[in-house]
Amino acid sequence: MRFEGTSTYIATDDLKLAVNAAMRLQRPLLIKGEPGTGKTMLAEEVAAGLGMPLMQWHIKSTTKAQQGLYEYDAVSRLRDSQLGEEKVKDIHNYIVQGVLWQAFVADHPVVLLIDEIDKADIEFPNDLLRELDRMEFFVYETRQTVKAKHRPVVIITSNNEKELPDAFLRRCFFHYIKFPDRETMQRIVDVHFPSIKKELVQLAMTSFFQLREAPGLKKKPSTSELLDWLKLLMAEDIPLEALQSKDNKAVIPPLHGALLKNEQDVHLFERLIFMARHNR
Repeated sequence: MRFEGTSTYIATDDLKLAVNAAMRLQRPLLIKGEPGTGKTMLAEEVAAGLGMPLMQWHIKSTTKAQQGLYEYDAVSRLRDSQLGEEKVKDIHNYIVQGVLWQAFVADHPVVLLIDEIDKADIEFPNDLLRELDRMEFFVYETRQTVKAKHRPVVIITSNNEKELPDAFLRRCFFHYIKFPDRETMQRIVDVHFPSIKKELVQLAMTSFFQLREAPGLKKKPSTSELLDWLKLLMAEDIPLEALQSKDNKAVIPPLHGALLKNEQDVHLFERLIFMARHNR
């Protein structure tokens, strides 16, 4: 069982190697990279490429590790007992399975995405060490041990908002998705927009990479934002002249709100364009 990419996702050789190495080692694959580089989409495409169902656990700042295993709904049980409900006698009726439980008891292997693990509390990764390592956990309320029927392919993403504990990192296979170079970006664009005008792509990518290289940007535009921008350029039928002046000087890109997401970066880029024009 190997991941070789899909027709809708451009996976570099080193990324495919990382996915297959993690599966061979039977360890979670920890993926880092700039926002918008396709970390979450990777899990979707791995599931599609391997023909497996995808289960997703999107982490928030308030998420607790226990929620991924199960939750005991004591409030509902108390309410039902006051109403004299018959089902209150069976505590199993008040155990809510989490995503990990569902992945463990699935009849077929699944891809399990734990998305943006660094959003949660610093202890969150450590609280999952045993469960991800041994592929089992204990349910105290029902006195049962839940063991994985099939080891899921676990993909964990992080935006580097927090440092992850060393004990957790030791149990993962790590890969950093580098920002695509121009050639790889061209392949990504071709997959998403096969009929787009080549000249439009060339001019747009030149503007895009110039923008990313501008010193002092608070947030560099990402791959997903380039794709959004190209979609807008096509939809609005923006002329090629709007992307570059007649004397080949850089210009402020049209619809740049798809690329620059705060006013400081907009003002900074406008100043850089102004200075570049007057220094020639």
